[in-house]
Amino acid sequence: MAPPPKFEAKRLPAEPHPGPPPLPQQVIIQRLAANEDAAKRIYDTYDCTQAIRLEELDPPGGKFTVTGEIYSHPDGGRFWRPTKPVQSNLQNSRYSLQQVRAMANVPLFFLTSDEIGHYDFLYAGQNKLDELNTYVFQVKPRQLSRTRTFFDGVIYVDDHDLAIVESFGKFVTEVPAEKALPFEMFDVYRENFQDKYWLPTYLTSDDYINTEESVHVHLRLVVRSSDCKLESGAPVPVPPPSLPKP
Repeated sequence: MAPPPKFEAKRLPAEPHPGPPPLPQQVIIQRLAANEDAAKRIYDTYDCTQAIRLEELDPPGGKFTVTGEIYSHPDGGRFWRPTKPVQSNLQNSRYSLQQVRAMANVPLFFLTSDEIGHYDFLYAGQNKLDELNTYVFQVKPRQLSRTRTFFDGVIYVDDHDLAIVESFGKFVTEVPAEKALPFEMFDVYRENFQDKYWLPTYLTSDDYINTEESVHVHLRLVVRSSDCKLESGAPVPVPPPSLPKP
């Protein structure tokens, strides 16, 4: 499984005080939401290979791996099907394909134009991610719900495209469900497609579990999407217009 983009994000203090961003915050938020709209539309027209790996990091350790395909149905539905059989030699934990798929099923586009009104944004400064300079925002839901989840975490916004290139956080509800499966905090990296769209292609998360044998196990989940290709005959969404210089 290929490594993620070489982004090395520095985690933030609890209450950053960096001063205002170089551009008006509302301009950045509206622009990133428009980019999220375009990225979601183009993402839904791509077919991708997706490799999922669940790994025990403590000795003797083992792995659960499966490869599948993400594809769209003519009715607009988005689906996943395995293309290679599951391989597993997990030593201290036991999970089914259905459970591992549920662990990897994380919302990817949560700050579209329809969603940004549900959140408060706190500018936390700038940060270098590989060769990118980014604006960093802490994002929190204004109000929780019993019926849906909201993102609570940090986003990194490329200062050129004003698009999200990395997110780190969790998904919360008003009444947290009993934790049946591991993994709560997710780091999602994006890659640039067509020099226009930043699409999520790499997800990772770490967690710990206690087995029935009272063994404390360190687990890591990695989900890598690759070979993403535009569906034959699929319409290409029009990206939002370029932001005028201030």
